Amino acid sequence: MMSFFIQVINNMKIRNKLILSFVVVVFVPVSIVGIFLTGELRRFAFDNALEQAYQNVERVKKRTMEVVNVADDLSYRLSYDERLKTLSNHQYETVYDVVRAYQDYPDLRQAIQMYKEISNIRFYSENETMLNNWEFIFPEKDIKQTEWYQIAIDNIGLYRWDYIEDERDHKKYLSVVKGVDLGGKENRGVLVINVNGRLLNTILSQETFDTILVDSKNNIVASNRSELYGRTLADIHDNDGVVYERSGTFESVIDNEATKVLIEPLKPEVSTEGLRIISIFSIDSIMKDANRINKLAMTVIIISLILAVLLIYSFSALISNRLLRLSKHITKVGTGNLGVTMEIDGKDEIGQLSRQFNSMVRNVNVLMNEVQESNLQKRMMEQKQNEIKFKMMASQINPHFLFNALESIRMEAHLKGETEIANVVRMLGKLMRSNLEIGSGKITIEKEIEMIQCYLDIQQFRYEDRLIFELDVDEKAKLVPIPPLIIQPLVENAVIHGMDHKQESTTIRVKVTTDKDQIIISVSDNGAGITPDRLQQIRGFLMESDEKEGGRIGLRNVHVRLQLSYGAEHGLRINSETGIGTIIEFSIPTGGEMDDQSTDR
Repeated sequence: MMSFFIQVINNMKIRNKLILSFVVVVFVPVSIVGIFLTGELRRFAFDNALEQAYQNVERVKKRTMEVVNVADDLSYRLSYDERLKTLSNHQYETVYDVVRAYQDYPDLRQAIQMYKEISNIRFYSENETMLNNWEFIFPEKDIKQTEWYQIAIDNIGLYRWDYIEDERDHKKYLSVVKGVDLGGKENRGVLVINVNGRLLNTILSQETFDTILVDSKNNIVASNRSELYGRTLADIHDNDGVVYERSGTFESVIDNEATKVLIEPLKPEVSTEGLRIISIFSIDSIMKDANRINKLAMTVIIISLILAVLLIYSFSALISNRLLRLSKHITKVGTGNLGVTMEIDGKDEIGQLSRQFNSMVRNVNVLMNEVQESNLQKRMMEQKQNEIKFKMMASQINPHFLFNALESIRMEAHLKGETEIANVVRMLGKLMRSNLEIGSGKITIEKEIEMIQCYLDIQQFRYEDRLIFELDVDEKAKLVPIPPLIIQPLVENAVIHGMDHKQESTTIRVKVTTDKDQIIISVSDNGAGITPDRLQQIRGFLMESDEKEGGRIGLRNVHVRLQLSYGAEHGLRINSETGIGTIIEFSIPTGGEMDDQSTDR
């Protein structure tokens, strides 16, 4: 699939590639970023609006609590006012006495004047000697039958919030209703304090979202929407009915709009009934500014992308035309016209390519002349080489003749009882055959060690007790393939130079060990060793790129072959001390081949 895609891209024109690259590199990321930022902006606007709604509700709650707390505190003071109880319990004989008593107790009027949060105060008492002055009222039968009055009479000391009608002006008010003990079970009064509804509406009108104050019976006692004041929650068309919940944050469809609803209870600690604040805001109204910004941003992005496409198209046409002109000149050169010269029209990459094209054409002309001259010299060289090869072939000895001659010598020595000479001749023939049969492939370490065994046996026959050798090969390494004749030259070097300048016996050790993922091969001797200066020369010779006459060709050959086969770090490592001996070692990676070959066997 990837190769097919690459092939399609390679077959496209430069102009189309540039346009495609613009789409991939610019258009797609910009679109992704735009979509992401749009979503983030909407989420931020929504979260910000929700946070603002929380703050608004808290602010409304705080200011509303300031209003209702005034009514709460006033109801508490009045319900325990002994002067109010005395006034309500006294049996009056004349109207004058009643009027005089009312004049001596101005607390209700003063409270209304003092607190703007209070709209009106009235006290219901069943004392028939009192006059109804709209502050002190004798409860008629219809008042006594109301729910709020009966609850207050039955629950002395507790107050409740209720949205009730004031019989004086027949308007409904949010009121604190509290039963007052006037001295006995049959002697009780009811205190009603009306909260200033206009003040509550003023508090809510300062909020940006639709905010209402609702009592426990779902009456809307205050609202920043005038059409809802005095109505119930049933007049709000809530499909899911979440406005009836007591507290929490909800989503619903109100008046056919997706809406967020935030409900916070506002319930005094000792009240039997509570109030709650409901904040309603349309999700579309929240997103209005965000959507406007998104549309503006998308318009700017689209215009920018269109301008960018036009610019890319112009630039791509300019580049493709210059490349087309270069292609035409290359075609002329391809037909054999080497006299063309391209006009340089810039210093960019295409201009540099044009200069290189002109330089290439000049160099081709020069090379054509040199090639003709070189071909003439090459033909002369091949002629001389053919003559040399012919002479070399004429001077070669037939290997079969050599093996047959060695076999005849071995048989003759065996018949005459010269068993040792016969064995040496046999090993010599085996060694020569192995060397001649080696090709360009690899052999196992086991085969290489067998050749070394033959070589050392022959040398031991020659030097007798002066030469001692040890072969230590790890069984796990025997079947690992290596280049042929990679260890034998090191052994031959150890025999020749290890026994040089030494009369005592010399021990040659060949050791092959495995270590994790590599094989370590070492050839050591206890000969005279190498002086530090000479050792430095040998190491330098191994690192040189060209062979020098008089150097150790065998060591360098092995060193270079190891590096070519396994890498620069796998060359020879030579260490020597004068009078102690020399050790040459190298390592080769197993590469997993050792396990595979062992399995095959």
